[in-house]
Amino acid sequence: MIFVIGGRGRLGRAISASFPPDQVVSLDRSLYEHWWQPDAVPSIVSYFKRAAAGSVVCITAGVLDPALPAAEHHRVNVELPTRVIEAVCAAGLRVVTFGTVMERLTLHPNPYIASKASLGRFVAERAAAGDAVTHLQVHTLYGAGEPAPFMFLGQLCAALREDRPFEMSPGRQLREYHHVDDDAAALHAVLDEGVVGVLTLSHGAPCTLRDLANNVFETAGRMDLLRVGARSEPLDDNYATVLARPQVLDPISFRPAIPCVASYVQAVLSGAAT
Repeated sequence: MIFVIGGRGRLGRAISASFPPDQVVSLDRSLYEHWWQPDAVPSIVSYFKRAAAGSVVCITAGVLDPALPAAEHHRVNVELPTRVIEAVCAAGLRVVTFGTVMERLTLHPNPYIASKASLGRFVAERAAAGDAVTHLQVHTLYGAGEPAPFMFLGQLCAALREDRPFEMSPGRQLREYHHVDDDAAALHAVLDEGVVGVLTLSHGAPCTLRDLANNVFETAGRMDLLRVGARSEPLDDNYATVLARPQVLDPISFRPAIPCVASYVQAVLSGAAT
């Protein structure tokens, strides 16, 4: 069985949909919303006591907005998965957590990145000690509904929808954009190979934010709204590092980001985002 904690989010929904319905249990938030607490381990053990050995617990629940308090990020992004790992690994279950590639690409992490880096270190320690735990560092996800308003694509879509200028930096930052269904497929490959420890889900073909934005606004026929270079360039970002594709992901056919993100934005603006 595949248990998904955080099944209402973009990645959680994609993972749930990628397995046969009779193999997936998406936990209701009311079940796990207090599992971050230090005394929650017995409750977690009780819930999973009937799960067959070899079952997988995917923890996609998380706080993403870096503007939220660091304590909230730590509670949901670190303490919740820590309690689950402590509770279920001894019973022979496998746990998969999700982080961000920025854990390894920034020197001055915001609260979101810092919390995911802390989780990644914990998973690495537990994997080294023999637990069946995996921490997958993901790139920027799109697809399956509206983008988050605080993300680059969310701000871009808002500008197009509201017919106002979109101001951005010179846009030299490198990004991999992954359709969420492609990363769900990548999870299957990781599970099939029994990968443990920390792994980056990279396809190795990043684009610049400038090229991405140019294509989106050109496809929309609104190049007049794009203001490249109107904002200063972030000092601590990724301008040169290309993360290699792990061999385990060789069978995965990732969608090309630039044309597919433009199509996705058009779908968002028309109310038919997939």
